Amino acid sequence: MKSRRAWQRMLSGRRLDLLDPTPMDVEIEDIAHGLAFVARWNGQTKGDFPYSVAEHSLLVETLFSRIAPRSPAKWRLAALLHDAPEYVIGDMISPVKAAVGPGYEELDARLASAIRIRFGLPASLPDTVKRNIKKADRLSAWMEATEIAGFSKSEATKFFGKPSMDTVGDLAIRLRAPRDVRAEFTARHNALLKEMG
Repeated sequence: MKSRRAWQRMLSGRRLDLLDPTPMDVEIEDIAHGLAFVARWNGQTKGDFPYSVAEHSLLVETLFSRIAPRSPAKWRLAALLHDAPEYVIGDMISPVKAAVGPGYEELDARLASAIRIRFGLPASLPDTVKRNIKKADRLSAWMEATEIAGFSKSEATKFFGKPSMDTVGDLAIRLRAPRDVRAEFTARHNALLKEMG
């Protein structure tokens, strides 16, 4: 029996096997491009541009840096790349992920491990780092929900928890053209890699 194709050709020319990804088939340009064109909230947001996963990832990295200000560059890079698998598997809202079940989580975990290894991070993150990234992710979701996705503050708090407004400070959701977000995401990735030495 012939197996189905489970790989995708990337714009870099790489052929990424989604079921058995290898770090050498991962390129930051492919990730940045893909994430800049993947819309969060299934595109159901206010504004002239979709709110991309790349933009969300930049915000999460900033929030993570405020939550854990002494974190080394490698953990800030992990925060930036926390949703990187979505460059090939897309973004699903949490209720759909739960309905799809463990198959989605396993696919996401394999891709995340390959991506982390490619950029000098451990395949699995320490629990403290994971917890702080999750805090930043939920805070970002609260901001997105109330600023661009039509949620009231009380409704967003019910789903994403009470936000730390001290952490948010002057941050706000930005909607930009995909090429601008792609460029900033790539530049931030490169700066963190350089800082890691």
